[in-house]
Amino acid sequence: MFRYTFLFLVLLFSSFSFSQTTYPKITGYFGIMHPIVTVSRDETAVNFRDYYAVSFPTGINIWKNSKIGFSFEIVPNIKDDNGSSKTTSLLVHPGILVALGKGYSFAGRVAFDSNGRYGFTPVFNKTLIKTNSVSYYAAVPLPVRFGNDHPASFTAGFQFGIAF
Repeated sequence: MFRYTFLFLVLLFSSFSFSQTTYPKITGYFGIMHPIVTVSRDETAVNFRDYYAVSFPTGINIWKNSKIGFSFEIVPNIKDDNGSSKTTSLLVHPGILVALGKGYSFAGRVAFDSNGRYGFTPVFNKTLIKTNSVSYYAAVPLPVRFGNDHPASFTAGFQFGIAF
């Protein structure tokens, strides 16, 4: 009887110790982002109508504590315009993470694009499904870009992905 009680207590306390989060906490993620509309003083371009563009944000988050962290993201961009597709750029996208509670978070990112554009991207995230090993999320990135002899632009996009 003592052996079973001891085994039960060991399993009970080990589950408590494994369920606690220690910091810094490192997570990785992969997503798919579709820009919906891009607006500049020269034009308004709509994805799926004027062309097809897709991005693949891939990164690492390092949470300092349960409220704030750092994220480093690399984003290859692909565009199909009039039947011709190509990689248009590679974006380096570091930023600060802020947990907002109830599965919501905010990422404030700076943007350095290989196409000569730069800027910033506020991103609002929501964890939709969380399991012990992965989380599925949706996000709304709102990129603002400057440079490379183009007018400033604003884009609204939709992203979904998996974090592990």
